[in-house]
Amino acid sequence: MPAPILDIIPDNPDSDDVGAIVATLDAYNNANSGMADLPGFAVIIRDPQTRAAVGGLYATDGYGWAVIRYLAVPDQYRGQGLGRRLMEEAEKLARARGYIGLWLDTFEFQARPFYEKLGFELFGELEGGQGAIPRYFLKKRF
Repeated sequence: MPAPILDIIPDNPDSDDVGAIVATLDAYNNANSGMADLPGFAVIIRDPQTRAAVGGLYATDGYGWAVIRYLAVPDQYRGQGLGRRLMEEAEKLARARGYIGLWLDTFEFQARPFYEKLGFELFGELEGGQGAIPRYFLKKRF
């Protein structure tokens, strides 16, 4: 068998190539974890006039944990409790799916205190430095 070619892509890899990497990893994980990925879930904030998505929460399967990938509340809707409501709905969905908890990451300039008020606890961090912003990993076990 000939050796594979290593193709170095220093900037903006093709989405099909990235998809092939993910598909290879998913196939290995599914075969070896005894668990299959569940589809992601979302709670969407919609503009009241256009019904267009303007923010919300997106989570994915994390082999027994729900992983909050994105949470975004537009500036004009901040201070109305939407962030808390998004997280409450995510927790309900995660519990209904049988997850043992939620986890997420957040940067120093984002919302660590918000998540801690909701019962999340720190389980890891990446330190900041020249050209690097501190990043925190938090979890909430049910």
